Amino acid sequence: MDKSDINRLLERLNRREPGEFYFPDLYGSGWDDLFIGDKVKTGRNFMEAVRAGEVPGVEDTGRKQGRGRVYRWSGN
Repeated sequence: MDKSDINRLLERLNRREPGEFYFPDLYGSGWDDLFIGDKVKTGRNFMEAVRAGEVPGVEDTGRKQGRGRVYRWSGN
C-alpha cells in the first residue's frame, strides 16, 4: 500500500466518527467490484500498514467478526 493509498484512506477516516470499522466500509465504492484475490491482497496490505504504524490513529483490534477484521479509529 503506497503513500497515496494511505492518504486517500486517511481522508475517509477523518470524515468518520471514532470507533470500530471494517476495511471494506472504509475502502468504499468499488470494493464489491474487486476480484476476491484483489480483496484479500488489498485487505492484507491495509492490515500490514496498520500494524507497521503507517496509518495514524488506527489500530488492529485482533478480532474478526462476520464482515472481517475489526479495526478501531481513534479520531486523530
